[in-house]
Amino acid sequence: MAMARNLWIGAPGRLREIHQAAKSWERTAELDVTEFKALEGRVTTFAPARTVRRLKLSFDALEPADAQHLARLARRVGTGRGPLVVLDPVSVNLLDPYQAAGQSDVSGGWDHWFTMNGDIALTRNADAVTTADCQDPAAAVGWVHGTWAGWPVVPGMQASWLLPAGWDPATATAQLDWKAVDGTYLSTSHATGTSVTATAPAGAAFATPVARPGATGLFGLAGACLTLGDAPVAHALGDGCPAMAVTAYSDVPARPLPYRNISIDLVEVRRAAL
Repeated sequence: MAMARNLWIGAPGRLREIHQAAKSWERTAELDVTEFKALEGRVTTFAPARTVRRLKLSFDALEPADAQHLARLARRVGTGRGPLVVLDPVSVNLLDPYQAAGQSDVSGGWDHWFTMNGDIALTRNADAVTTADCQDPAAAVGWVHGTWAGWPVVPGMQASWLLPAGWDPATATAQLDWKAVDGTYLSTSHATGTSVTATAPAGAAFATPVARPGATGLFGLAGACLTLGDAPVAHALGDGCPAMAVTAYSDVPARPLPYRNISIDLVEVRRAAL
């Protein structure tokens, strides 16, 4: 079975698994903190509200087919004009960091969640954590990726979805909706309780996690976890699965030919109209 413990990279629906381990791997979040020191010696810092992820990868003697795949991505050959998918094998939780913490900058939380099937409203509590006020046991909350129709997958990949902390396993249902590359709904995998593990079906390019409380009341949205090929961990930091664009690339012939030494840099983006 194909799992996500190796690097997967490519355009949505056209991901390729890179089996070879990178010689070097940097996955830093860019803090962009600026310091201002006053004459009396006091320091003030300024920083943006959000941090941006950067990836820097380098491979020695990479196999020709994998090297050509990375070259196509860097040179934007046959990949379209949109951003790329990078399934980072180090990520524990593929939810957005603030999403995993139940936080949103948007009133109602519509950047991270959507509601469906009944009377359910999203509000922010006193701790700035988004909660779902459910007045209909049939209602559901879905998680929003932000760039694509869901979180990228490939057929045969195992996905696990853990509901937010505090949901009652006796009434709740954990659900994964599978979608094609154009966003068309394909099928659903679900389980009674607070978690579900399922295999992406044929034609699946995205998975959308959904939670059904199965009861009325207030339900917090912090602590959820979405993983690929691994067991989910409650309250794990959201590493995200951000859309990325290539910012630098080098390709050096290796010995023996036709192997190549490849390095590629990527940055998290909202869009990539290249």
